Amino acid sequence: MTDPKTAESIKWLNRYCLPKDDPLVHQHLDKAIDDYLQWMKSAGYSQITRQNYRPQLNQFLCFIKNRRFSWTEIFTFNTLQRFKQIRGQSSVPAINGLWRYLFSQGKIPKPLAQKAQRIDLPQIYQDYLAYQQTHRQATERQISRIKRVLAAFDDYLQTHKIDLCSLKLEQVDDFLTAFFAPFSTATCNAYRSMIRQFLKYLYRERQIIKRDLSPLIVGAHLFSQAKPPNFLRPHEVQKVFADLKLTTPAHIRTYAMVHLAYMLGLRPQEICTITLDDISFRRQELNVKDRKTKKPIKLPLPDEVIKAIAAYLVGVRPQSQHRTLFLTLKAPYAPLTANVVGYHITNCLRQAAPCSSAYWLRHTYAQNLLEAGASIYEIKEMLGHDSIESTKKYLHIHIKLMRKVLFDETI
Repeated sequence: MTDPKTAESIKWLNRYCLPKDDPLVHQHLDKAIDDYLQWMKSAGYSQITRQNYRPQLNQFLCFIKNRRFSWTEIFTFNTLQRFKQIRGQSSVPAINGLWRYLFSQGKIPKPLAQKAQRIDLPQIYQDYLAYQQTHRQATERQISRIKRVLAAFDDYLQTHKIDLCSLKLEQVDDFLTAFFAPFSTATCNAYRSMIRQFLKYLYRERQIIKRDLSPLIVGAHLFSQAKPPNFLRPHEVQKVFADLKLTTPAHIRTYAMVHLAYMLGLRPQEICTITLDDISFRRQELNVKDRKTKKPIKLPLPDEVIKAIAAYLVGVRPQSQHRTLFLTLKAPYAPLTANVVGYHITNCLRQAAPCSSAYWLRHTYAQNLLEAGASIYEIKEMLGHDSIESTKKYLHIHIKLMRKVLFDETI
């Protein structure tokens, strides 16, 4: 219970010092929240999502009332940060959704702008980031991660007054040792790969360093010879397809993605970027445009793949303005990401091969081409490799041919 002196102080502050409460602001915000929830219903959001958002948005309304913000002060990054400190991160998606809705309706002048730390890098690094986007189809999130690693690398070089042209392996190792200290093994592997790719770019594309250091950037547990790709044996392939389910929309969508990965050898990134315009049912062709090599290729569509895609289109794919083939199944409908495609394919494989990943189907496709007598150059084009060295790795794992020649065995 508030003591009389404190109550009198609060009364005085409310009367003379604090900004006057504007009930219209609260009414506008209350109505905006109701309109947003109604829009969510019309857009196909689930009832559970709307029920979760309602109390979170009401908490935000109370937060605004207690602090007496003006309409323009409500929709700022600082306001969201102050609300997060009280209610936590869990309410942020609801507030972000309200922000986007009000901006789309013209009720606020600009969407929520997150404060981002600006990283300025020398031109060579900027060129490399552009190269990753145009030649490697790196996403914005991947570019952001690469940029942070390169910023740390550049800071190390500048601190030690090291020029890129004279870079030595021991200097790279010294940087990695210091930089990796706080990170997990998986994160270190990812960051090491980023540095390795950057060094390869400096040597092959720009001729800035005199020696290709990238093959020498390996973890302590690795050997200089890369492991051959993993693939599924025939009985494992049979089990994968026998276990595929068709009981839910997600199952039917995954069924089509698995067929594309196994019968055409497509990467998850290539699968998620297929559009309706890329498919010709009449000619039984698929035009794959988004490849690492930036060289489009038209691949024949086997009957099994056509039937799998048709089943998805007829009974599962939601109506949407997006032309991308594979979409999310809940509103707001959006194209799947490569990570989501890989996740669903991997889940299907784990019953047959517990340690497998989505790329195993691609590797299996390469093995099938090799066993069918395709040349390494034909396989390179079909897989979309930008280097023959990538394709050569498959020569080391033609186990069926090796056993037939050496032991007169079959598997």
